[in-house]
Amino acid sequence: MRRAFTEELQFISDQLVEMTRLTSTALDRATTALLTADLELAEAVISADDTIDLVRRDLDSRAVDVLARQQPVATDLRQLVMAMRMSSDLERMGDLARHVAKLTRLRYPHKVLRGPLEPMFTRMAEVAEDLVAEAGRIIANNDVEAVPQLLVTDDEMDELHREVFRTLLADDWGHGVEAAIDATLLSRYYERFGDHAVSIAQRVVYLVTGEWPEEDLHIEERMDVSRVEPLG
Repeated sequence: MRRAFTEELQFISDQLVEMTRLTSTALDRATTALLTADLELAEAVISADDTIDLVRRDLDSRAVDVLARQQPVATDLRQLVMAMRMSSDLERMGDLARHVAKLTRLRYPHKVLRGPLEPMFTRMAEVAEDLVAEAGRIIANNDVEAVPQLLVTDDEMDELHREVFRTLLADDWGHGVEAAIDATLLSRYYERFGDHAVSIAQRVVYLVTGEWPEEDLHIEERMDVSRVEPLG
């Protein structure tokens, strides 16, 4: 009985790691579509989000079933509860990638980004993918020692987010209000993607230690824009 329980917990952990891979792929493809105005690729990203949602539902159903059958306590209980919370983070990361793709579709055949913004968002995508990859490794290995480096990487994302706003507010911004609104939404999508990766890492710290990190970012208290889609 205990062996079956342990195997079920491992399967759930493996599914979380798979979700990190799926969300990373989604954001990578969404960014490519964004930078190249590739409508076909954007549509593929939007459709593929259903797969992430299905994995999340299956994972949560398994976790609830294990809770009901095994009535776990202590670390095992924390693992199941945190798994469901992390699957929610990852599902929302998939939503954010989908929103990037939807904005690409909305502005097609024109490109969304104007002026100096393209290299900024190229880097934001690279940082976001680094964050979710590191989150996957932290989940797989319960590696709380890797969390500080993930936070350093997230600091770069936050600085890029601020740089986008500095560009939009500069006197020489001459690409109009619509382009500025699009860039504001996009920057928030990428920044929130990174926030969810941090949230996942914090949950692993709680899982391993039983305590929340001292420098808790209170991410869940922020406005969640993963449900805010582009207009149109």
